[in-house]
Amino acid sequence: MIDLRGLCMHHMLGANRIDVLRDVDLHVAPGECVAVAGPSGSGKTSMLLLLAGLERPTAGTVRVDGVDLGTLDTNGLADLRRDRIGIVFQSFHLLPSLTALDNVALPLQMAGHADAYDRARQQLQRVGLGSRMDHFPGQLSGGEQQRVAIARALVHGPRLLLADEPTGNLDDRTGAVVRDLLVDLNRASGTTMVLVTHDLDFAARCDRVLHLHEGRLREDPSSHRKPAHAVPAESGVA
Repeated sequence: MIDLRGLCMHHMLGANRIDVLRDVDLHVAPGECVAVAGPSGSGKTSMLLLLAGLERPTAGTVRVDGVDLGTLDTNGLADLRRDRIGIVFQSFHLLPSLTALDNVALPLQMAGHADAYDRARQQLQRVGLGSRMDHFPGQLSGGEQQRVAIARALVHGPRLLLADEPTGNLDDRTGAVVRDLLVDLNRASGTTMVLVTHDLDFAARCDRVLHLHEGRLREDPSSHRKPAHAVPAESGVA
């Protein structure tokens, strides 16, 4: 599902070069749930942005679901995200003037799906918000807003879900609900997931835990287990 080879990313700050990612190699099999941990500024969010095609690497290749992202233009990357990738952010990014149902249906409407609202209702029921569909974001708790965001990210049936600190803005109890939801969805649907998290309990429930430090990626060998939905393939950090 994911294949990163020699991935490098740097920024220039005046005359100074800031290395964000350094020679990252990674293979993630279909159905795996992988946690990425590391200190702030270690490159975790940058790696997710590269996987989503929202940033371009300085060097190396990013392949997602068999597609080399370097061969796609802006429209091609947008199509890939629309069809195959779901993204969950720490800060929800819901439109405050739209109901939960409208927020979830919107991506499907923009893609021209006539059944957008039927699919949105099903997805909200799946995340336990069947009774909150007509509420606006401001009328929902933080955990409920994050569940709406997860429903929106999953409503088009993506093959890959990317989540950046999905429990970071939530209290412990609410974070546990969202954590259980994502793990259960991975186990039930086989959707490949890459999760950036500081939540050690969350990371421990994933199939693998990867650590980024100063732009370099390593795997915690004790965390590796065979994912329930992965197809037979060599898996690991190269």
